[in-house]
Amino acid sequence: MAATRTVPGWVAGVVGTVVLVGGWWLLSVTAFTPDAGTTFTPVPSPFAVLGTLVDDGLGAYWSFFSVTITEAAWGFLWGNLLALALASTVLVAPRIETVVTQVAVVSYCLPLVAVGGISIVVLGGAEQPGDPSTTAIFLAALSVFFTTVVGALLGFKAADAASLDVVAVYGGGRVAQLRKVRLVAALPAILNALQIAVPTAFLGAVLGEYMGATDRSVGIMLIRLQGNLDSERVWAVFLLCALVAMAGYAALGLVSRLVTPWVSGRSAG
Repeated sequence: MAATRTVPGWVAGVVGTVVLVGGWWLLSVTAFTPDAGTTFTPVPSPFAVLGTLVDDGLGAYWSFFSVTITEAAWGFLWGNLLALALASTVLVAPRIETVVTQVAVVSYCLPLVAVGGISIVVLGGAEQPGDPSTTAIFLAALSVFFTTVVGALLGFKAADAASLDVVAVYGGGRVAQLRKVRLVAALPAILNALQIAVPTAFLGAVLGEYMGATDRSVGIMLIRLQGNLDSERVWAVFLLCALVAMAGYAALGLVSRLVTPWVSGRSAG
């Protein structure tokens, strides 16, 4: 029987990118052509967007993106630390699992727009012009909480029962089982959850900025560009946001491959 050939990941990525850009271009020249007597179009062609990026230079956008990336990074850190702490506590005190799960589900179901409106009143925005926004950090943390809690709980429960029994036989309690068995078994699931949380944290930070929490950020820049009907630069910002999220996602994927080589069948050496 012939061996089944799998498509390399980079080939799938290239094909997907080509299809996506091709569909974007097709829509821009068919369904979203400028009206007669105007040059405005809500969906400019990818060539026009890339031309705008080249003309402006990445430096024109960096001062805005640096603030948003900082907010997303802090939200990613605090949201995931709290999620992992609660998931670990469930293993030591199993009776609170239902409570923690319900809290995670509620946090996922909360409308971020409504929460952002409340948090801007309670937490405020940036202390100084150009500083990260507390509200944006909070929404970024809230965005990643559910994914990491669920991923960590599933990973902890995937521990081998025989290994847990060995620790128990040698006098180890639940804390020892967590440290020596469950953490190792849960690493792949936790790292996958953290990988998914990267673009989610960035999106949560941008949404917090839409509440008017900063004076220099990606969200504020989008509001200004949309008000000026500058569709090419709006799409340029969209493209840069996607690239930043993809870079963070790929970086966590690389860390996952290095930390858990047994998942992909590679040797630790």
